[in-house]
Amino acid sequence: MRADTLDSPVTAVIVRRASPSDLDALLSLYRTLAGEKRSALPADAPHALGILREILSQPSRHLLVAEVDGELAGTADMLIVSNLTHHGMPWAIVENVIVAEQHRRRGIARRLLESLSETARSAGCCKLELISGKHRTGAHAFYRSVGMEAVAEGFKLYYDE
Repeated sequence: MRADTLDSPVTAVIVRRASPSDLDALLSLYRTLAGEKRSALPADAPHALGILREILSQPSRHLLVAEVDGELAGTADMLIVSNLTHHGMPWAIVENVIVAEQHRRRGIARRLLESLSETARSAGCCKLELISGKHRTGAHAFYRSVGMEAVAEGFKLYYDE
């Protein structure tokens, strides 16, 4: 089955900006995203609330959540960055895309990325980019299905490993 084929499409998905009341569900999603990588685990709840409030106060930051039947089903985070190249057009980077296991393959990540893409386009961005681990071939097929291209080799330098 192709990665862009929906097992059970969801029609009642609400995509919106995150709020402080989403903290527990966000932390749960981020624990899933971290998997076995302990250094990628989210901050503890008391510390995370302050971080979330800071994120939500940044006008160039777009932390979105997707709700299905009142339950937080997924999230994606985008930062729009000012830029001196590309005729001064900003660029956008997406991080921390995750959909809860029970809601996967139902169009939720697609809706999150479509919303972020529209925001980036409306902000005049020259590009929207993300980095995905080389081992995540299913995610790569999905990203291609939403029109993204693998055009570069990504590099990271982690300080907490």
